[in-house]
Amino acid sequence: MASIPEAPKFIGVPIKRRDDPRLIQGRTRYVDDFQLPGTLHMAFARSPYGHAAIRGVDLSKARAAPGVVAAYAGADLAGKIGPVPVAGLVPDARVPVQPVLAGGRALFAGEPVAAVVARTRYQARDAADLVEVDYQALDAVVDLEKALAPAAPRVHAQFEDNVAFRWAIAGGDIEAGLRAADVVIKQKIANPRVVPLALEPRGVLAHYLPGEDKMTIWSSTQVPHKLRTLLAQQIGMAENRIRVIAPEVGGGFGSKLNVYREEAIAAYVTRELGRPVKWIESRGENFLATIHGRGQLGEAEMGLKRDGTITALRYNVLADCGAYYQLLTVAIFTLTGLMLPGPYKIPHIEMKVTGVFTHKMATDAYRGAGRPEATYILERMLDLAALELGMDPAEIRRKNFPAKAEFPYATSAGLTYDSGDYHAALDKALQKAGYPEMRRQQAEARRQGRCLGVGLSTYVEICGMGPSAALGGQGWESARVRVEPTGKVTVFSGASPHGQGQETSFAQIAADAFGVAVEDVEDIHGDTDVVPYGVGTFGSRGTVVGGSAVVFARDKVRDKMARFAAMRFEA
Repeated sequence: MASIPEAPKFIGVPIKRRDDPRLIQGRTRYVDDFQLPGTLHMAFARSPYGHAAIRGVDLSKARAAPGVVAAYAGADLAGKIGPVPVAGLVPDARVPVQPVLAGGRALFAGEPVAAVVARTRYQARDAADLVEVDYQALDAVVDLEKALAPAAPRVHAQFEDNVAFRWAIAGGDIEAGLRAADVVIKQKIANPRVVPLALEPRGVLAHYLPGEDKMTIWSSTQVPHKLRTLLAQQIGMAENRIRVIAPEVGGGFGSKLNVYREEAIAAYVTRELGRPVKWIESRGENFLATIHGRGQLGEAEMGLKRDGTITALRYNVLADCGAYYQLLTVAIFTLTGLMLPGPYKIPHIEMKVTGVFTHKMATDAYRGAGRPEATYILERMLDLAALELGMDPAEIRRKNFPAKAEFPYATSAGLTYDSGDYHAALDKALQKAGYPEMRRQQAEARRQGRCLGVGLSTYVEICGMGPSAALGGQGWESARVRVEPTGKVTVFSGASPHGQGQETSFAQIAADAFGVAVEDVEDIHGDTDVVPYGVGTFGSRGTVVGGSAVVFARDKVRDKMARFAAMRFEA
């Protein structure tokens, strides 16, 4: 009896990314590559001031400029478009309303004050430069510590000071832990703001069909379904009448995890004018009006025994929120607290966060979103401790790792690490790097009067966030798998990639189950009319959670196929 050859396996096998050829050859389409007949282009007049009273906006010259179809100031859109949505708040957070165009005051440099719509992009940009705004420059506060001074200019007049929120996390008894220490290391630590810089800036193309009362939005977004849900609320349109398409997205790093003013305005304008409306961000606008990352200034205290054992860690931090919140501004800073113990046994821990309003663009999720900040705090403090105690930086870290037998390990911040062998991982890293030889070379260089640094860092990170109480039920992901009559396989995934290679990884997952080639699997994503609702690709969760959804879906289909085959062949 002839045997059936076993199908090749693809999981665990290195294969080339399926999307690379089209990306390298320029045979793909980003938002700006979509050209619809009759498309209008939008540009913005933005505040050059960090803080200014807006005494008047004159649109007459802009409206009279060549090619201009419409122009709007804040008063024109007030009450017609809802405020920019926020989520991930903590109790008692002060939440200012963020209008889509500034009204009485501009609160950060780059805040949009007027929108101009014209037949070409250049006409729109030229006309936006003709908008005349009567500004009265006011004192701005951009320094976190100065923002909390009693006499500091208030970012929002309705609040008594610039405190945005307060939040704390603690485990053990911090005072007892510090008292038990032989040495207490103190250090002021800054995680300055950074600007996310995706190769593709933000962009949106909105097209409303009045006869069907349907809107299609092409957006450079990480979260097409979430964008659809929140935009529907902003413009007062039924969610199932809006279709969001995230085509090829040229990077995001968290910055495209938000719903921005420009998207809501484009959606409103296409419905009002009945023509497609496109806005593509300039690189200058990207620096000013796309979210920033990090923005923390804190005081850290670490208590240690003489042998290097950590007894306690306290961190009091000021968190730079900017003038307004974006979608996850507040939540980002809480992630720092959850990750504060890192990979170490720290029995007593405390972190107190004071969110601060400043005259700047909001901070939000960017590359690790609060978690790298925790790593920097820990690793900086451990380097200082090693220097103070005369210990090798590798050994002080090794001393404070939980042992393999202690897993699952519950941290003082309330998380449980399910598994790990940190000692073995460190040993392997040191061996691979040739650490002893590095130290020998360093000592020799110093004897010769030369500087040679050797850096060392360890970390663990919350990632692949799935369904949990901590996420309020928002950690799920969706997928649908279909085997076509020809035997080809189609995966419909709610997670929408922007450079992660999910088209390849999802194809591997499906191909292994059905015994087909990776090339015979098609992954469809990023179209809210076609794929199931997905939370989004961020926080290293796309393949972990989205791929798990593909596993569940493919297994259901495979089991169904097996039942039919058993009936057909009477097996």
